Amino acid sequence: MNRIWNSVVGKLWITILLLVSFVLFIVTVLLLEFLGNYHSETVEETLNSEANMIANIFNDHDEVASSLEIIEDVIGTETNAVIAEEPFDSNYYIHDGINGTETREKILNEPSFQKVFETSETVMKEMLLPSLTEQNRLESYIVLASPLQTGEEQHGVVFIYQSLEVMDRTAERTTNIVFLSAFIALLLTTFFAFFLSSRITSPLRKMREGAFELAKGNFDTKVRATSSDEIGQLATAFNQMGRQLKHHVEVINQEKEQLSSILTSMADVVITFNQDKTILLSNPPAEKLLQKWVFKNGSTEAQPLPAEMLHMLDHVLGFEEEIVDELEIEGAYYAINFSPLYSGESIRGAVAVLHNMTEQHRLEKLREDFIANVSHELRTPIAMLQGYSEAILDDVGATEKERREMTKIIYEESLRMGRLVTDLLNLARMESGHMRLYKEIVQLNNSIERMTLKFAQIAKENGVQLSFETTVDDWAASQIDQDRIEQVMTNLIDNAIRHTPREGQVVVRVEQQQEYAKISINDNGVGISEKDLEFVFERFYKADKARTLGKGGTGLGLAIASNIIKAHEGKIYAESIIGQGTSFVFLLPLKNM
Repeated sequence: MNRIWNSVVGKLWITILLLVSFVLFIVTVLLLEFLGNYHSETVEETLNSEANMIANIFNDHDEVASSLEIIEDVIGTETNAVIAEEPFDSNYYIHDGINGTETREKILNEPSFQKVFETSETVMKEMLLPSLTEQNRLESYIVLASPLQTGEEQHGVVFIYQSLEVMDRTAERTTNIVFLSAFIALLLTTFFAFFLSSRITSPLRKMREGAFELAKGNFDTKVRATSSDEIGQLATAFNQMGRQLKHHVEVINQEKEQLSSILTSMADVVITFNQDKTILLSNPPAEKLLQKWVFKNGSTEAQPLPAEMLHMLDHVLGFEEEIVDELEIEGAYYAINFSPLYSGESIRGAVAVLHNMTEQHRLEKLREDFIANVSHELRTPIAMLQGYSEAILDDVGATEKERREMTKIIYEESLRMGRLVTDLLNLARMESGHMRLYKEIVQLNNSIERMTLKFAQIAKENGVQLSFETTVDDWAASQIDQDRIEQVMTNLIDNAIRHTPREGQVVVRVEQQQEYAKISINDNGVGISEKDLEFVFERFYKADKARTLGKGGTGLGLAIASNIIKAHEGKIYAESIIGQGTSFVFLLPLKNM
């Protein structure tokens, strides 16, 4: 029932039924009122006519018996009569049915009829009298009292009465006819309502199904327009709406994909916040950064934002102001831009863009350190050059030997400055990617052993035992630039000899490690502290003076060596234990022969 009531067919059917029922009710009430009035008037006219006729019959005939016979033939079948010459007493009567005595007594004793005996006025009244057909039941009767003679002070009266049951039966028949008509109208109305509504609701149901398909995202759904009326126009408008929705959704998807591609390809961190500080959108760099913060802080919160960012977010959401600042967060430097997001005139969130400035800070520090180190390295030789030059100009040296010694010092310091500048130029060229390698396939054992034996005399002069060991096959080869690798070996062996005490040992060893040749320069000197190991390949970095033994270099050799090995697609690192020695190791890819 609820399904019918909630449908257009049911509503239209109920509406038509209510309208027809209301019209039939009004018609029935008016018709019954009309029939009642018409029947009352008809009965009154009939009773008046019959009363006059009875009076004329009694007046024209002297014999009562013949008058009664005529009266019985004249009056209707539903009409009875009582003739009284004096009040409260009946002389003659015509009563077809039971309860005649009770009926006559009630009529004769009715006070309103007594004036008829004295005047020529006719009185009609509706009374409850005993039934003609059943005992102990009263019925409605209409009673007419009409005088028999006129002109005397007192005369006889004829009472004619007729049951109103006839009118009730007429009303009942009329009501039955109305109900029958209502039933037929109900059937016809139901038929035509469902027929008409089905013609209307069938395309509406199709449009409803199409609307559900649109809601599911199937924008190719079309509804067939079977007519040119309002429903057909609605179907046409529905199809146009589907096409427009498809077009707009495609445009939105394209813009969304474009925005997603832009956010994904951005190296900067982009995070969008809701008004309640929850994260709405983040690009992959932002997700990695958030995961990093979670892992570093051991936090289980949904958004482990640092306190600095939360403070900035509160300010943006509270004061609706853009904030641009640079902060150090978790050991990294970020340039942060917080901007409010609006929905109409009210703020609905904020977007944060973080640019990682850590590398810029590191490069800036390296630049500052580089300038400071270069200045420091050049200060000593320049000061010595300046001092000894002034001494020579001022003839401080008394003898030729002293002047030659000062000249020699000036020459050595100038060579030192030349080496420093050369190393700086080479390092700058390597780091800028302008280093050119002239590679060729060489046998590693022969090449590394040759480079090692070049330092045999220097090692002997320093009281250091230099040796070469190998565990690889003599045919093991690698594609290398021999001059560059020799530069690396020279730097590493020279460092090992200079930082190994007398009667110490330096061993150059060649081994195979998977697809690489492992070349290590091992000494048993004083070693390098653990805190210095990670910085030994940086420019101008020098270990403490206890290790250098007063024989420090420029601090650029290991940085140059590191760049050369990386250009050969290899790896270089250092291992050391204080008091036991140091090993510098680099790996070169082997060539399959």
